[in-house]
Order: sequence, then structure tokens, then C-alpha cells
Amino acid sequence: MSIIETARRLDALGFMPSKSGNVSTRIEGGFRITPSGLPYAALTESDLVEVAPDGSVLAGTRRPSSEWRLHAEIYAARPEAMAIVHTHSPRATALSCARRGLPPFHYMIALAGGDDIRCAAYATFGTAELALSAIPALAGRRACLLANHGVVALGTSLAAAETLAREVENLAGEYLDLLAARLDPVLLTAEEMAAVTAQFGGYGRLR
Repeated sequence: MSIIETARRLDALGFMPSKSGNVSTRIEGGFRITPSGLPYAALTESDLVEVAPDGSVLAGTRRPSSEWRLHAEIYAARPEAMAIVHTHSPRATALSCARRGLPPFHYMIALAGGDDIRCAAYATFGTAELALSAIPALAGRRACLLANHGVVALGTSLAAAETLAREVENLAGEYLDLLAARLDPVLLTAEEMAAVTAQFGGYGRLR
């Protein structure tokens, strides 16, 4: 699975429309990321940019995504992360605009690594402040919402990061549907979520 295939798939789903969001994979000495300002439908392998942790371009002729700092900080903080997907998927982004995360209303919340999916504090897109705000929201987790912005998901592979980003959108939609119906979600207890995590571990779902 390639960065371009992933970006185009998420674009087609409306999760990364045209030029929004970004995708990266870890490489030796840094990471490879989608470029800034280029529609995913037009991307070629030569458009991808290899970036060092300090933002200097190692290879490529285009500017890296404006969110390269977000990727750099996550890779630095999470050595197990091999890929990152950042989307603007509609339902999760809508929830992020209320600056609300996802509580344990469904057992699939555990796919992100904990009892909830947090919403990071707001910061302007493309800034170091945004990158740093995501780190505590991701502590013990593999995904978070970015306030008034979107979703970030990481994984030990590109497929894992994409799958998680898709699931966060699915969960956000279910949660918003419950709220719209004026139903009070019955939250799973810490013990119930621990049992889910143990069950997932047995099936390798969290790898």
C-alpha cells in the first residue's frame, strides 16, 4: 500500500477532499509525506517529499505538507509509529468543532488504544503549537481529534493508520447520531473496556 493510494482512497471517501489532510510514512532519517497544495488525483511518486525531523527537505522538489510539524512531533514522541494519516473526515471534524472527544460508548473506541478518543486543544493549522497540542491528546492512544480541524491517526503500518482513521469517522458518526436523537449513550465501564482491550489483543486487532 502506498501513500498515494491511501490519499486517493481517503479523498474519494470525502475524508481528505482534494488537497486537505496529509499522509506520511517513517523512513530512515525522517519521513515521507504528501506535498502542499497538490490535489491527490494529480499526485505522482516524484511529488512526495522526504523530510528530516527539523523540516529540512531530504528529497523531492515540492514543499512538504503544511502539517509536517505534526508528523515530525508524533514520530519523535512515538517510536512505534511507522505511518500517520491526518484527515478532515466530516463527522469527526464536526465533533472536533464542538471540541468534544469520543467517550467509551462503543467497544471499538478501544481500537485507538484506550478508554476514549480525546480532542486536542485548539491551535492554528500548520504551527508548532498544533503539533505540540496533539502529543498529550495522543498519550496512550493511537488517534485523537484536533479541535476545529480534523483527525490524526497513527499506526505500525500505513494500512493500520488508515483503518483507524476510518473507524474514528465511523464512531463519530454513530455518536453524533445518538446525540441528534437525544439519546443518552450508555458508556462502557473501565472494566468492560479492559476486557475489550484484552479480547482485541488476542485477535491481534491492536497491532
